[in-house]
Amino acid sequence: MDSLIDRINRDLRDSLKSGNKEKTETLRFVSAQIHNREIEKRSRGNLEKLTEEEVLEVLRREVKKRKEAILMFGQSNRQDLVLKEENELVFIEPYLPKMMDREQIEIVVREVMASGKNDFASIMKEVMARVKGQAQGSEVGLVVKQNLDKDN
Repeated sequence: MDSLIDRINRDLRDSLKSGNKEKTETLRFVSAQIHNREIEKRSRGNLEKLTEEEVLEVLRREVKKRKEAILMFGQSNRQDLVLKEENELVFIEPYLPKMMDREQIEIVVREVMASGKNDFASIMKEVMARVKGQAQGSEVGLVVKQNLDKDN
């Protein structure tokens, strides 16, 4: 199976051949961010290549930046920039693992609570470790609060 970096590079090559300018620009930028992360890692004395998890971290950060930009541009009535950021999201998000839906998060939260954890911080820590990268902390926090309120 191809690594994430290989998939991005292959898709970049394909978008260049097909003339998809927006996708090419987005994937070039993402590829540059991954390369910058590799350089940062090497500068700390670690000569190993980036792990899949480190690449996913870069991708998540890029998605987060774009979502924040969409909110800011939306508040400033800059629909042209909102559209640009949304288009870039469409090209980046397929590389991320599928996000868990609310029911799946509920199941994990209940499992953690059943194991004896009963305070917000310890439940959050355990749940976030289990769902790493597949659910946002804010969503998990809401589910944990709702389940704690039910028990009280």
